[in-house]
Amino acid sequence: MASSVNSSISSTFRVGALCGALSGLLIALPGLVEAFTGETSATSVPLALAPAFALPLLTALHLRQGPVAGSLGKIAAPVNLIGLGLFGGAAFASNLVIFYLDGDVVDETLTGPTIPALIGSAAVFAVGCALFGAVMIRARVFPRVPSWGYTVVLPLFAFLTALPDSLLTSGLHVLVGGILMWLSAALWRTAPGVEHTTDPNRIRV
Repeated sequence: MASSVNSSISSTFRVGALCGALSGLLIALPGLVEAFTGETSATSVPLALAPAFALPLLTALHLRQGPVAGSLGKIAAPVNLIGLGLFGGAAFASNLVIFYLDGDVVDETLTGPTIPALIGSAAVFAVGCALFGAVMIRARVFPRVPSWGYTVVLPLFAFLTALPDSLLTSGLHVLVGGILMWLSAALWRTAPGVEHTTDPNRIRV
């Protein structure tokens, strides 16, 4: 039974790490390209899909550090998941719907509660990232540099990506992608070394 539980946990780590690495690539590579070309159809599609692949990563990161995350970790993880879901939906709409509309149509469409809802989604995502990043820093399960990057850079990313395309926004995409790939690599390294134990809460590497 314990072997089965640990095998499932290890598989979750691996899937989360692979999805996180893919999410990072889908953010970083378009950001790098857009530094030279601006936003295009080819870069909009991966950016729209990237948040979906970050969900398994966030779940696996929480599972990995859960035993030492404390009460704050129990709050931070769901807030970050909800924020990522909201922000991912906004990113999908922005990159695969709004991007293809004429400016006049966009002005007519983004009325009523739409703008406040988009700002609210970014705010929940930013708060969730700051909280979850703080848990990672305190737990010391993952490297400190990407943990601090998750805490500081991702909340900024939530709001600054709404700015017109520039070297700043492109650089933020590359930086965020790098942070996700770094955390994914750290998570992957823990997967093969999970010790067998009868208590699934006592995961050690």
